[in-house]
Amino acid sequence: MSSYEHIHADFRHVMGLSAQERIEFLDQPRWIGHQVAQNILDTLQGLIHKPMRPRMPNLLIVGDSNNGKTTIIERFRHLCGTPYVNDDSEPVKPVIIAEAPPSADEKGLYISILEQFFSPYRATDPTSKLRYQAIHLFRACHVRMLVIDEFHSLLTGSAIKQREVMNAIKLMCNELAIPIVGVGTREAVRVLHTDPQHASRFDVMTLPLWELNVDFQRLLAGFEKILPLKSRSNLHVPESAKLLHTISEGNTGNLHRLLIECAVEAIKSGKEQIDKTIIENKAWLRPTRGIRELVG
Repeated sequence: MSSYEHIHADFRHVMGLSAQERIEFLDQPRWIGHQVAQNILDTLQGLIHKPMRPRMPNLLIVGDSNNGKTTIIERFRHLCGTPYVNDDSEPVKPVIIAEAPPSADEKGLYISILEQFFSPYRATDPTSKLRYQAIHLFRACHVRMLVIDEFHSLLTGSAIKQREVMNAIKLMCNELAIPIVGVGTREAVRVLHTDPQHASRFDVMTLPLWELNVDFQRLLAGFEKILPLKSRSNLHVPESAKLLHTISEGNTGNLHRLLIECAVEAIKSGKEQIDKTIIENKAWLRPTRGIRELVG
């Protein structure tokens, strides 16, 4: 039996499973590291370990939709945010990840945060009471960082509502002395410009689209190590890399879906490797500005 050296050692056991089981394995989440993601993780880990002080630094992570921002945040939660009970038998939630409300709304933000504590609350309560409840839980659970996903949603709504919710974020940062991290599309930067004070509190890190270069080829080599195919596909070679980059447009999420679809086809067809023909047959996965209709 082949030793399947082209597959990461942690996943070689999967090759003993049936074709259907290997296809199901493909749908399970996997972390594939790369330098830009690691830089963001290092920055987040630096923030969460900073000593508390009156004006804590904040961070805004921006990038195109489906380009891996949320995946990086979930990886950070896995590394640094696992809840536990401390020596004093107190609950500790190091990281709270909440989603911004669909539009700029202070009460909606507090409700989203309270949901992450699995704590009972009444949505009909005054905003001030929900704020107090959220701040109390932050302290009771020794939270070290608040992450607000879909930060660009705060652009939806009147200028007054936008200022209210940004002032609420500033208040929590001041009151709790913890860093706050926003995650969103590039439009999220506009949220900071509602007030120069907000812009001065946030550093911005960008998760760019991939260029067709050596780093992209390394990413493809990393992807191949988790694909349970019996033969080596050599996705990183220039011809395959160029084709995959063209179809995915350098977007991490698009590339992930494309490679999963190609791997499924490779298993079902019996080829057991991703070749040029399979990739070209999946060109319908190319991103569009409209609705993408699946072909049966």
